Amino acid sequence: MWGVITVVFFLFNVLPGDPSRMMLDQREDSEQLARIKAKYGFDLPISQQYLHYLNDLSPLSWHSANPEDFSNYQRYQKEPIVLFKIGGGALCLKAPYLRTSFRSQGKEVSTILSETFPNTLVLAIAAMTLALLLGLSLGMLAARFKGTWIDSGINFFGTLGMSVPSFFSAILMAWIFGYLLSSWTGLNMTGSLYEADLYGEGRYIAWSNLILPAITLGIRPLAVIIQLSRSSILEELGQDYIRTARAKGLSMAAILRKHALRNALNPVITAASGWFASMLAGAVFVEYIFGWNGLGKQIVDALNQLDLPLVMGAVLLIAITFVVISIIVDLLYAWVDPRVRN
Repeated sequence: MWGVITVVFFLFNVLPGDPSRMMLDQREDSEQLARIKAKYGFDLPISQQYLHYLNDLSPLSWHSANPEDFSNYQRYQKEPIVLFKIGGGALCLKAPYLRTSFRSQGKEVSTILSETFPNTLVLAIAAMTLALLLGLSLGMLAARFKGTWIDSGINFFGTLGMSVPSFFSAILMAWIFGYLLSSWTGLNMTGSLYEADLYGEGRYIAWSNLILPAITLGIRPLAVIIQLSRSSILEELGQDYIRTARAKGLSMAAILRKHALRNALNPVITAASGWFASMLAGAVFVEYIFGWNGLGKQIVDALNQLDLPLVMGAVLLIAITFVVISIIVDLLYAWVDPRVRN
């Protein structure tokens, strides 16, 4: 995580453009520009800005008591816990601070991410659930009828799914099912998880808006899972324990469901975990085309506005998600395959 933080910080701080000028828009003058640079620390050396950024992110950090100090400008949602004081400052325990957005009227980056990340998470979970259920079923079916027209048809579907880019399939899905056939499907071309209630106050969850983006986002991992599950199940069907199960009189359906499938899940879990983590960062095109207010769409908007704290906070959140998913996958290996525990 420290490596990710370092790369992200220096990458976005050497980009062309001046965030302080963008924040002022057309009201720029030298005095305002100087105040903005001083407020956000843009007038400090890059090495000092980097140390301040690490200090903000670290749960164990140095909090200066000097109100003129740059590291003291941030306003924590909760007061830090002072461990002990040294001179004019104190060593504190606090929640990681992602700073405030440049363009969202001083709104906390953590607040913005907490509003958009759940939408992307719901979309990714729906897409991956669809891909796993259909992929494992079709992979088992292709392995069961290897060499037949059923196997060829499933393989063709999988190859087609991998070859179609997400942005193109999103446009097709939105145009066909959200426009041409909207009177039959009842689906909209665009829409997010939450919609405004026109006849009352607040918002409501529009689950119908999830259907098209979830199917579109799940097409590519579905194709991968079909191919992996088919080849892995075929490999397991050649093992000695499968011949023993056949000799005991078990049906092929029972052998596939109770024996071959569970032992063939390891490569599928690896691929599914990688795709799921990628969905959290790579759903930009799908979210933009369907108007889904998620993390990917938020990252693109922040890049266009040079909102560096928001971009860096989103990238760090995605990196943490990759780490957590990797740990969960290791635990799933041990649960699926007892040999891993040994």
